[in-house]
Amino acid sequence: MDTIKKIFAQKLLEVRAVKLQPQEPFTWASGWKSPIYTDNRKTLSFPRLRSFVKLELCHLIQEHFPEAEAVAGVATGAIAQGALVADELGLPFSYVRPKPKDHGMGNQIEGEIAKGAKVVVVEDLISTGGSSLKAVEALRQYGVEVVGMVASFTYGFPVAEEAFCQAGVRLLTLSDYEHVVAEAVKTGYIKPEDQPVLAEWRQNPGEWKGGAV
Repeated sequence: MDTIKKIFAQKLLEVRAVKLQPQEPFTWASGWKSPIYTDNRKTLSFPRLRSFVKLELCHLIQEHFPEAEAVAGVATGAIAQGALVADELGLPFSYVRPKPKDHGMGNQIEGEIAKGAKVVVVEDLISTGGSSLKAVEALRQYGVEVVGMVASFTYGFPVAEEAFCQAGVRLLTLSDYEHVVAEAVKTGYIKPEDQPVLAEWRQNPGEWKGGAV
């Protein structure tokens, strides 16, 4: 698994799906300052990389969640990849909205899942885990069993790890923050002296202000 995390980290950096700017941080929608910006949707634009992500997510599901009877993607980032995974596995697919629609049928879950079905959730990116776990809760309230979640990338925030533990959801990802930083140093994308700054941010992202340690 570590080999896949390393390979995928390389690929994310190659297509600039991940950008690292420890000295010129980004500002997230939440208002947090961040030395990293991740846009895994870029992987959909590269056929070979798109296929790599699809197949490796399938391998995770087949190895760790072989009992899965359906796939659910988290809107909007994981809809496309979730559908590709479900198609490859020959399983039903649905996706979960952040909240129920305010018109029509008022659906939050789009598609059909049999009540009591064992469902694996496909996610794009894990930050704090809040939106991902809201999707899990919506599925549980719908009446299905969430057997686990697979995702392309996680920042590995302690708050997210605790949230997934409390929710009883096993999370597996293709790569993570540590592997991206390691590959970025190896290739000269960032300097070795940037690593303490990057490590400090991940431990307390909400309070991090940027700059050198």
